Amino acid sequence: MVVLRIRKAHKRRYALLCLSIVGFIMYRYLGTAPGGRRMSRRVGLSANSSQFTLEGETFRILGGSVHYFRVPRAYWRDRLMKMKACGINTLTTYVPWSLHQPERGVFHFQTELDLEAYINLAAEVGLWVILRPGPYICSELDLGGLPSWLLRDGSMRLRTTHPGFAEAVNTFFDKLIPKVVPLQFKKGGPIIAVQLENEYGSFAMDNTYMPFIKEALQSRGINELLLTSDNHEGLKEGGVTGVIRTVNLQKLNQGDIKYLNAIQPNSPMMVMEYWTGWFDAWGDLHHVLAQEDMVSAVREILRRGMSINLYMFHGGTNFGFMSGALTNPIYKALITSYDYDAPLSESGEYTPKYHLLRDLFSQYHSEKLPDMPALRWKETYEPAIMYQHLSLWDALSFAEEPFKSPTPVNMENLPVNSGNGQSYGYTLYETIITSGGSLKSGDNVRDRALVFVDRHYIGIFKHQNLELAVPDGKEKRTLSLLVENCGRVHYGKALDKQRKGLVGDILLNNTPLRDFTIYSLDMKTSFIDSLNQAPWMSLPHVPSFPGFFLGRMFTYGYPSDTFVKLPGWGKGVVFINGLNLGRHWYIGPQQTLYLPGPFLNSGVNQVIVFEEQEADYKITFEETPDLGMAVDIQ
Repeated sequence: MVVLRIRKAHKRRYALLCLSIVGFIMYRYLGTAPGGRRMSRRVGLSANSSQFTLEGETFRILGGSVHYFRVPRAYWRDRLMKMKACGINTLTTYVPWSLHQPERGVFHFQTELDLEAYINLAAEVGLWVILRPGPYICSELDLGGLPSWLLRDGSMRLRTTHPGFAEAVNTFFDKLIPKVVPLQFKKGGPIIAVQLENEYGSFAMDNTYMPFIKEALQSRGINELLLTSDNHEGLKEGGVTGVIRTVNLQKLNQGDIKYLNAIQPNSPMMVMEYWTGWFDAWGDLHHVLAQEDMVSAVREILRRGMSINLYMFHGGTNFGFMSGALTNPIYKALITSYDYDAPLSESGEYTPKYHLLRDLFSQYHSEKLPDMPALRWKETYEPAIMYQHLSLWDALSFAEEPFKSPTPVNMENLPVNSGNGQSYGYTLYETIITSGGSLKSGDNVRDRALVFVDRHYIGIFKHQNLELAVPDGKEKRTLSLLVENCGRVHYGKALDKQRKGLVGDILLNNTPLRDFTIYSLDMKTSFIDSLNQAPWMSLPHVPSFPGFFLGRMFTYGYPSDTFVKLPGWGKGVVFINGLNLGRHWYIGPQQTLYLPGPFLNSGVNQVIVFEEQEADYKITFEETPDLGMAVDIQ
């Protein structure tokens, strides 16, 4: 009995000690700002005067955008510490709905998409956070970050209160918002503000939509300061009652600043997106913004007492097929790199812009800035020799079962991926013809189609090329169209029209083709892995195109970052250890693909290239990037 009492007493003391430790940790976490100063956490970021205040004290936002979904998770800390060392005090990030919910009822918030871990890491590094959860985010992502399965609804009206869209937003927010509510400032976390949607003023198709988004956030527990952001064209239409407006720009426009001040007088002024560079499209030059012009504009913004967010501080990479596209004046798909000519390069290197900004921002800190983290080693590896080849036609048996349809069916409405359609990649349409003649696409190819007769290449359909000649022949032959989704438009009022594949009839001698067999080739990791069982042929036999090329890359010790270069290749996709690194295309401007060290194994690495046109049978690995010939942003 005495022993039992002693044990119970020890248990009580142990429990009391544990509670004390937990309480101390919570006190430190809940009461301490990223800068180390204790805060009561009752008021948060406020906009009740001409300057922001945080817990009652004047606070200037020195922000920078780094997107977790464009950076390998192993490098999150490195990028955020470099941000902190530059004098940035606030991280801003979008949340890509399309990546977090690739199918209805399927949600991904783990590994590379662990948003909670990213926000907690920002707090650990000493950064506040402005969260931009959309649902539309633009960000030069395919469909502006909206999931493509929304387009299965033929009546869908994106970014409105259309019932199908509103219901889908509510379902997504039911999963997303509870994850970030505990990370708000007033609950001890680093989130000091949340942005409603993105640049809605330039869309403005439904005046009840933005109030709906505001209510969707607040009813789920978002109680920090709310913001909107709009560019010059949308500033007048993008506001919501009770929400602070901010502006996006690259060149200071006195009219925008005056208008912003007029519609919300005696309120803080903020440039939510100061564009530090720009994005690139295939076939264009690489856009750069002179460092002197950038730092001059930032200095002037700060001189005026405004807050600022650098978009981008670090751009990262559009891995896989996540790139968007332009539609005005003509369709142009965006490249894999999202370097953006930002202060931190695509691979995390310091640029002259970084050093100029660090000097400038240091003037707005009373304490010395942290030391700049050391740079990571880049490596030139031995070339990967491609020693095996697999034709596309031999790979079809490893794709999902083909679908038969009397008429063409667009990607999004294919009966694949548990009824969610196809989001990315290629779709192969095959039908039987019994004559030659004039083949017309009627502008129904989205976005690019390689055309074959009995697996012999005869030409290409794209936005500017609407007619091909089919060789004569009266016997039954197979006509094949390999259609690529090069990227859905990410901005503008044409979002509802971004269905891909064949979106209408293809005419042979003005007669619509019928009875198609359709293969979905979305190039997912599971498909690439399944090709290990395929009947690969050893090179140097003469390969057919399109096809897959297999090689090996060797690394020793801890793998370093490198850049993949494909001289002598045409157009296609690169896979490293089954991971989709992104598209390559000889027309540039981008001539290398960033390959992060964490994607590599120590020792042997599998390299697969899907190539549409031509191959040199080897790829090289360089220690420096090549983003193409540069042109100044006008």
